[in-house]
Amino acid sequence: MNLSRSKTQFLAVCVALLVVCAIAGYAQSGRKQPKAPPAAPVPTPTPEPTPEPKKNDKKSELGFIIAANRYTSIDSYPFTYFDAVMAGCAGRLRSGSSATVTVAQDDMNRGAAIKKAKAETTTTYIVLFELKLDYMARSYDDLVAEFTVFAPQTAKVVVFGTAYQNVNRRGPVVVGPNSRGSSGGLRREQLLKYVGEDAGDRILKALNLNVPILH
Repeated sequence: MNLSRSKTQFLAVCVALLVVCAIAGYAQSGRKQPKAPPAAPVPTPTPEPTPEPKKNDKKSELGFIIAANRYTSIDSYPFTYFDAVMAGCAGRLRSGSSATVTVAQDDMNRGAAIKKAKAETTTTYIVLFELKLDYMARSYDDLVAEFTVFAPQTAKVVVFGTAYQNVNRRGPVVVGPNSRGSSGGLRREQLLKYVGEDAGDRILKALNLNVPILH
């Protein structure tokens, strides 16, 4: 009798445990499971821009300012004569070096050229031209170009000389026969341009700049 009752009680306890487990499992399944946080986005690497080739914008530190003293004596010459000499010199300095060449438009005497040279903060030389009639001159065929080059900051004279257009004089340049019968302005300007080119060559040589430049 007691054994039968013990079995009955044991079965009742087991059933109760099963019921409790079932209720707990149902309650657990009814709860909303918290959603997992979204995965952090993987950063996409930003492509680095292709570096552009650096442009060499830096100008040459070497330079020349070419000027003329148009009022050196009682004689006056056409301004185009001075322009021709300065143009010839400027062209030769540009083609024979990497220098920056500027042709001054205003008149410049020796004192102004010295002042300009002392005020320079870069390696810029001042080239000053003066036109004169050579000794015993009989026409503009004997017109010569005297040039002086002043160093920057010190205004020291580093180059000076005279360029001639007359083959009968002792100048270092020959521009053709001395035809006194042809004295047209255009011909004279062309001759004076050659004189300026000769002066430019001599300046480059004196400053050790007479090296071919590949442009």
